[in-house]
Amino acid sequence: MDAGGPADAATVVLMQTVDSAIIKSSLVDKTGSYLLANIKPGSYLLLITQIGSSKTYAGPFSLVAGQTFTAPNVILKQISTQLKDVTVVGRKPYIQVKPGKVILNVQNSILADGNSAYEVLRQSPGVHVGGDRETLVITGRQPALITIDGKATNLTGDDLNSMLRSMQSSTIDQIEIISSGSAKYDASGGGIINIVLKKGKNIGTNGTVTAGAGVGKYAKGRAGIIFNNRTAKLNIFGNYTFDDNKTYRNIVNNRTIKYNDTLSNYDVVYNNTQKTQNHNLKFGADYSLSSKQTIGFLVSGIIRHDDFIKDNTLNISNQNKLDSVIIARSALGRSSSFLNYNINYNATLDKSGKSIAADVNYSTYNRHSNEYITNNFYTPQGNTYRDAQQLENLSPSNIHVWTSKIDYINPLGKDSRFETGVKYNHAQSDNNLIFGPKVNNTYVVDPNFSNRFLYKEIVSSGYVNYYNKTGKWDITAGLRAENTKSTGTTISQEDAAGDPSTKNYFNLFPQAQLSYSYTEKNLFTLSYNRGINRPTYQDINPFLYYTDPYDYRSGNKDLKPEYTNALQLSHTYNETYITTVYYNQTNDAYDFPIYRQNDTTKVNITERKNFGQIYIVGISFYVPVQITRWWSANFNLDVAHLRYKAYPVNGNYDKASQYITFNSTQNFAISSTIAAELSGQYESPTVYGVSQLKQTHWINAGISKQVFNKRGSIKLNVNDIFNTQRDRYSALYQNINLYGVDKKETRVIRLGFSYRFGKSTVKSAAKHDTGSADEQRRTNSN
Repeated sequence: MDAGGPADAATVVLMQTVDSAIIKSSLVDKTGSYLLANIKPGSYLLLITQIGSSKTYAGPFSLVAGQTFTAPNVILKQISTQLKDVTVVGRKPYIQVKPGKVILNVQNSILADGNSAYEVLRQSPGVHVGGDRETLVITGRQPALITIDGKATNLTGDDLNSMLRSMQSSTIDQIEIISSGSAKYDASGGGIINIVLKKGKNIGTNGTVTAGAGVGKYAKGRAGIIFNNRTAKLNIFGNYTFDDNKTYRNIVNNRTIKYNDTLSNYDVVYNNTQKTQNHNLKFGADYSLSSKQTIGFLVSGIIRHDDFIKDNTLNISNQNKLDSVIIARSALGRSSSFLNYNINYNATLDKSGKSIAADVNYSTYNRHSNEYITNNFYTPQGNTYRDAQQLENLSPSNIHVWTSKIDYINPLGKDSRFETGVKYNHAQSDNNLIFGPKVNNTYVVDPNFSNRFLYKEIVSSGYVNYYNKTGKWDITAGLRAENTKSTGTTISQEDAAGDPSTKNYFNLFPQAQLSYSYTEKNLFTLSYNRGINRPTYQDINPFLYYTDPYDYRSGNKDLKPEYTNALQLSHTYNETYITTVYYNQTNDAYDFPIYRQNDTTKVNITERKNFGQIYIVGISFYVPVQITRWWSANFNLDVAHLRYKAYPVNGNYDKASQYITFNSTQNFAISSTIAAELSGQYESPTVYGVSQLKQTHWINAGISKQVFNKRGSIKLNVNDIFNTQRDRYSALYQNINLYGVDKKETRVIRLGFSYRFGKSTVKSAAKHDTGSADEQRRTNSN
């Protein structure tokens, strides 16, 4: 109450003592009373605000199970200056862990500022970067299904990574890392990474402008705006970001060949600078047809241009004596555009909560890639021993994906519901490769490397889900059915009609989760799901890609999907500390590089093939700690045992290894407007397919200052302070013996500024699951 009577219409906010996270809120009535019901045991603070009065805190108070607690009276102190507005903000921790899910509150991370979505993810607990294509993987090291508010991007491989690298953290609210999704999601054995884009919360207009610069080996710059305008009926939202980025990469690869009593070494040093200009945009609107019906549309896209300057030096030695040197220099220009169009409809059918949602989605991806290569051939003394070779490498690509889906939810009662839905997806790609040397000042087509690949795929699917809560038990059970029909056709100069290859297969994917509240503080959760990882469109494209005269990559039109069975048991103590034991088995595993070397010609071809089985058993721990009032930390440890076993046709390869990942983030509240953050990660040596990976580790640090009445912020951060982050690998498989180091530009200093304008709480655009998340992962145009 205030000094003169009850504080009618004051707001009471209940917050956790440990991190000030908001639990519930209530308005004070005319008598000065308020009620906060169904509060779990724990330690809490009360924050009371009223226009014309200063903020007042009470507590902390400790609540126990079954207790009815009456808080003491609180006196509000009136202030002479009338406040224009009162905004209560509960600061969530950067990392929140729940059974089967990790939530990254990106806007609460100093280190995330200025980084891309890709960089935020690759340094997040439970997320790893797998292999030669830098695929994002989570528990069990299987490729994750990536969704962005449910919107399709229809990208994978280099193009998906490029899109994630072009998405600034300033546009992201949360990232959800889900180890076991329900049957409503496209079947995925590798879990789900869902990126939730930033939006507002109530009637009105708001937005955020951002700008920043960074420097590593080269300078970088960025700028962007996010806006949201909502009236009673219409909500218009969007964002635009521009990046101008130049990066550096160095790869060293040494290959040893023993053949006919001769020891040969093919040692490569590759240097690459990449200049990127990227436009990332989104615009959409939701319109309320009635209080229970909403229709909306969304257009999003990426327009990107990259210029690469490549310098590749190959030293060839025989019997440890340098024999010759081949220096390949090339300039590559690549322009790509991705556009996604979505129309959606959502309706609540009755008071019980029955609802229906429908989406129609169309995505198109176009890429033009022109590379011109010059090979120079030298003796050990530096003299040329043959004329320079000039090569043309053109690889245009066009991909179109149509997706439609309908979802229906029927509550069966207070504690149970039934869900069902259907989805139809039609994808079509046209990939061309034009490769050949310059002869008499004219480039000619080499039929051994040039061809055209047409691919069409139709996936029809449906699912049912059942949820029920009975006493201490929570049950989720679901089944997803998917039928896939695909046709791939290779067209060459010799065969204009093409050689079609057709596949047609049907699969069932069960999913179940069982939770048991043993006590108020102890929750046990058991989950199982079966998933599929279909080959990317690039994997099944039988092109032969030129790296240098002795190194190529190849697609495999006979590649089949891999299937994963995943089982997890987790224990959560006091909604804080989580221990998870997991087991994954993958059959027809293919998502790692396999090497095929010809000892006579010395040519090595890297490809994908259904190699064998992967067995993974592990345990993970998540522990958050409030060390002092101003210092908090979280610790994440994942320990696993991996085993790769080849099918007999691929040899007798059977190799096992441990895998340890440790991640920690430390947060420091220096003052009410100054905060600092320190994070680090360690990954132990481990096996990855036929390769052995060495350990890697890095440390990041940052500091932030709030300005302009906390509407603006200045953030300074440094990634990979000691420049230790690099990939080191080796492979001993059949006749392959190689070692490599891949070092990217990871030590970068960034300075960023952001400013929020308009109302600080504007209701957001509705989330739309367009249903083409798996297709966005698979589209490729390397």
